This record gives sequence, C-alpha cells and structure tokens, in this order.
Amino acid sequence: MPNTSLRGWGRTAPTRANVVPVRSAADVTAALAAAGPRGVIARGLGRSYGDPAQNAGGTVLDMTGLDRIHSVDADSGRVVVDAGVSLDALMRAALPFGLWLPVLPGTRQVTVGGAIGADIHGKAHHVVGSFGNHVESLDLVTADGRAHTLTPSDDLFWATVGGMGLTGVVVRAVLVLHHVETAYFKVDTEQIDNLDELMARQSVDDEKYAETVSWFDAVSTGAQFGRGLLMRANHATLDELPPKLRARPLRFDAPQLLTVPDVFPPGLLNRLTGKLFSEVWYRKSPTKLGAIQNITQFLHPLDIVGEWNRGYGPRGFLQYQFVVPLERGDVVRGVLDRMHAAGQVSALNVLKRFGEGNRAPLSFPRPGWTLCVDIPVNDGLGPLCDELDELVLDAGGRHYLAKESRTTPEAIRRGYPRLDEWRKVRDAADPTGVFTSDMSRRLELTS
Repeated sequence: MPNTSLRGWGRTAPTRANVVPVRSAADVTAALAAAGPRGVIARGLGRSYGDPAQNAGGTVLDMTGLDRIHSVDADSGRVVVDAGVSLDALMRAALPFGLWLPVLPGTRQVTVGGAIGADIHGKAHHVVGSFGNHVESLDLVTADGRAHTLTPSDDLFWATVGGMGLTGVVVRAVLVLHHVETAYFKVDTEQIDNLDELMARQSVDDEKYAETVSWFDAVSTGAQFGRGLLMRANHATLDELPPKLRARPLRFDAPQLLTVPDVFPPGLLNRLTGKLFSEVWYRKSPTKLGAIQNITQFLHPLDIVGEWNRGYGPRGFLQYQFVVPLERGDVVRGVLDRMHAAGQVSALNVLKRFGEGNRAPLSFPRPGWTLCVDIPVNDGLGPLCDELDELVLDAGGRHYLAKESRTTPEAIRRGYPRLDEWRKVRDAADPTGVFTSDMSRRLELTS
C-alpha cells in the first residue's frame, strides 16, 4: 500500500509511508532488503498516541497479519505467539485455560510486538512490573535480515523491550502468564473528596491489591479540586463469585457496543462539558467494597466504545503522561494547577503508583507517581506543555515514549539517563540505521 497516510491514536501529525503487509518472518527480511534510504519501522494496531509507528517517506511494516497463537501450556502458563497477535485475542485464547496476562494496559487493542516495544504497564505495576518482565524469549529480525532468539540474559533483549521498534522487528515471543480461577475482579471503590486525600489514601495498602488506579476530577475547583475515585481490586476466586457467575467463571465478557462516528467538531470538550462529564463520572461510583466486576468494567471501560478518540474532533488530542519520584507528588498538583490556569481541560485523568522498574534502558516505569491527562489540541497547548516539561524534569521525572508526541530531544535525554547505553546496543545491532521512525528523527533517538 504505497503512499498511505498514518497517524497515532492522538490523531495528530499524519505522514505518508509505503505500508507493507507482513505474514511471516520472511516477509520482514524481504522488506528490509528492499528498504530505501528512509528506512523501516514496524506498526501494530496504531495505539501509540504520537508518531513512533510512522515513517514519513519510508517503509512501515503492518504486523497485524502475523497473528498466530502457536501454543498455550496451561500447566506452565507459557504461550508462544506471533508479534501481531492482539492482547484481546490472546486473552480470549488464554482465559479458558485459566491463564491471565499479568500486564494489561488501558486497552486490549495492542499487539504483543507493540507491548514489547513500548514495555507497556498497567494497573498492576506495583506488583508485577511491566510487560517485558513476563517475556521469556523473543525472536527479533535485525537489520541484516537474520532472526535472533533473545532472552533476558541478552543486552539486545532489554534494548528491544521499551526500544520503540528501533532495534529490529519482533516476530514471535514466549510469554509467561499467571493462573487465575475466574475472569472477574473483586473491586473496592472509594469516593474521595479532594486530591490530597486521594493521593494519601492511594499511598496506603497498595500491597494488598493486585490492581490499583484512580480517576480524578481536574475541572472542579476549590474544596472539590481533584476529587476522585480510588479503584483497587484482586482477582476474584470461584467462591467469591455470585451463584449466577459460577457456571462460567472464565467467561470473557468484553463487548464493543458502539463506534464513534468521525463527525465531531473541535472544542467539544470545554469547561462546561468537562464539568458535566466529571460530575456524572464521580457520582456514578459511590464508595462500595467487594463488588464483582468483569474485565471490561474494571480494566477496559473505553474498549466498549470503538474509535473513541474521534470525540476530540479533527485536530485530535495530546495525552500527557509522566512519572516523578514518590517524594515529588507535589508535581501532580503543580501540573493540574498550571493546566487550570491556562484554561486547558482534561476529563480522562488517571493517577497510579509505580513499583520498581526493570533492566530496559528506555522503559518508562520507575518508582513514583504517574499522571496521565488527555487534552484537546489547541493553540495554547504547546507553551503550557513546555512549562510542564520543566516542572517534571526538574523533579527527576520523564515522559512516556508511547504517549509522547511533541517534546524535545533534550527532554528525553534528561529523562532517560541510560539513553547512550541503549544507543550503543542499538547501533551494534543496526549499524547503518535501517530502523527509524518519525519519533526517532524528531527526538534524535537514532543517528
């Protein structure tokens, strides 16, 4: 598919590339041999928010056709999958065996290859870490067209985990899943009056829960500023299910009820609509302990709505996500104060606490607070984000490459002190710079 327009989930900065469908490792090797001077990058389901899976004027490998689940071992929890398998398809295949993918982000519409490349995290990071922690091995096609099986004992393995597709093309992986009795969660929800109380409560008892997240209201002011919902859960056991669910405890209940049409004008999300949404979202979930919820209700409510990003209009939106050390939780309030003063509105706001990071030099998670806000693109957004960058970086924080779409090379260098270590491994695997993307050029990740 020559001259195809591509963009990220944020719907900003589209560029055109030659898109090559991939159905085998041999297809990858052939595409690399035919690559022009603008290089190659792999693309899954396009759920990165910015431009890491775009390559203006070059080649983009559509990996979604490489989608076979080769084996599922119920006893060991090992699954062998191609890189184009979606997490949705993997969960549907694994749950009947009582197996659960330990790291699930806010959507299941992500490929295994993309999950490795971004080293995705979920609501369970404080317990199980990020996706790369659960990869036993991966098969990587490097710039010379050869396939290599890598394990956590290899430096190239960890350069690939979180490496945003810039070390090569992942074509297959062996993952280790966890055993569960049911597909349901036992959820404790607490309705909390303000941001300070929310963060204080979220700092207590995390170790008792497998999954933890909070949503908060970033529009209301005064005593209600940052009021929110703290939602924490453990996997429900069979005995904890109500009788009507015990007959099919591993049922995967994850419908998509509608698809948003591409008709919305810019400016639909403003202070008025944001306040209305926040009021409804806050009131819909009063404090309740021990509720039984399915995977969609607790983990993936937005997956009910297809193409929900269209609701931000034709200019799209920016998802601003960062992590700062636990002792710098004040930065969360500082970011929200500056957003409010600048007149920027976000309704989908997520706050989590990370645990220990892994060995990957470009992996995003580290012990700390991570905040994620979605802001419609508008003329005043750039200067605000530059100001927020300084606040985050001065506190020892960093941005998430899978969400980032507009920061500077200097910001990434400051946020990722092991960048040069990653470059050394990457350059040894790809000395001629075959693997490249719009993001890698914009942020000067590769030479």
